[in-house]
Amino acid sequence: MERSWDEELPDCYYKQNQPCLIKPSSPTPHHMLYLSNLDDQKFLRFSIKYLYLFQNSLPIDLLKLSLSKVLVDYYPLAGRLKSSHHHHELEHDEDEHDEHENEDEHDDKLQVDCNGEGAIFAEAFMDMSAQQFLQVSHKPNKSWRKLLVKVDAPTFLDIPPLLVQVTNLRCGGMILCTAINHCLCDGIGTSQFLNAWAHLTKKPTDILPITPFHSRHVFKLQSPSSHLPLIHQAFTKNVPNHTLNQDLQSQLLVPASLIYTPSSVLKLKNQCLPSIKCTTFEILASHTWRSWVKSLDLAPSLEVKLLFSVNIRNKLVPKIPKGYYANGFVLACAKTNVKDLVGGNLYRVVRLVQEAKSSLNDDSINGIVELLDDKSIKTDLNASLVISQWSRFGLEDLDFGEGKPLHMSPLTSDIYCLFLPVIGDSNAIRVLMSLPENVVSRFEYYMNDFTD
Repeated sequence: MERSWDEELPDCYYKQNQPCLIKPSSPTPHHMLYLSNLDDQKFLRFSIKYLYLFQNSLPIDLLKLSLSKVLVDYYPLAGRLKSSHHHHELEHDEDEHDEHENEDEHDDKLQVDCNGEGAIFAEAFMDMSAQQFLQVSHKPNKSWRKLLVKVDAPTFLDIPPLLVQVTNLRCGGMILCTAINHCLCDGIGTSQFLNAWAHLTKKPTDILPITPFHSRHVFKLQSPSSHLPLIHQAFTKNVPNHTLNQDLQSQLLVPASLIYTPSSVLKLKNQCLPSIKCTTFEILASHTWRSWVKSLDLAPSLEVKLLFSVNIRNKLVPKIPKGYYANGFVLACAKTNVKDLVGGNLYRVVRLVQEAKSSLNDDSINGIVELLDDKSIKTDLNASLVISQWSRFGLEDLDFGEGKPLHMSPLTSDIYCLFLPVIGDSNAIRVLMSLPENVVSRFEYYMNDFTD
């Protein structure tokens, strides 16, 4: 029998004395870790929550031991976030998009107190088999939150940077969920950490393939320039009282999930030939942005934006050190009005995306870092689609010694759009995002339409 994606999961039963703290297995540096302006954006004050399903479980003691070992190198994850002034009153809510702190609160700079307090680790059991979960794994739903321990914390700052829950299943399989504070690292960093943990689980006496580099001083402003940096298109100083994204979030959101194989990507690329050559990301981002705007039925004159993360680890001179464990991306921004986006050819949209990408050079990246020193500058989420690429980080290759995962996804779906890897087809991409219930079928219709 086909199971419905929104089916409620059974409850998790926690082992006694759970959750517990896992501290680094040997002494680690004790200091305040400076966060760069790229780490310390309001936009990133939430946790990246991953879910992995494995056919076979591992002994819990082995996972705890290897976690305590990997936290020696990744010691900031065992620390605690602190505000540079201690009078923080940040809002915290379990909803992903509500987890961002209240916009009107203090604009304090955050730092990490590397005190070795430890990561939160919970062990649970769920009366379900791996195959049963696989049948409902197409789209996340609210009941998946049971799979990650909930920390009773008054504010976002009080939640430890790393939460882990291992849920053993009836069949001998397991679900691993992790929440990693986005202020400490981006998707590349998260993948680097998870793969390091898996590596030490398999080979406890080995050294890590990549040594994490924690210092963020590569992005520390030496002396602010005399001129005011131009406000980059992805940011704004004047947040409108009422935004399209707030409108969307106030409605009942339902996830849409679509898989693009190389042949469907080729159909999209063929629409742009001979005018333009493009990457898979560029064509898929352009098609998704246009489908999103078409499905929302917006005013033709409204200016809409596409914001997408661009890895800058190899873009800057001098280069960022190998293993840089922090946020090493900036948001590129393409913008146009609804009429031109919906009415024009797909290759024109691709050109906007390519121009947004190529405008990110040393000067503009340094300008963004300087701009973010002003805490009243916010990411412009008014009529913007935000796309985050998770499909090229090796997240789907995570192997603790019992084989690669049967499934990998975020724990929750949000109005941000994710490009995810597809287990078993390294060339396919899954597009996942949430939309108001009455919009989803229109969005899926446009996303499956390969004619221009």
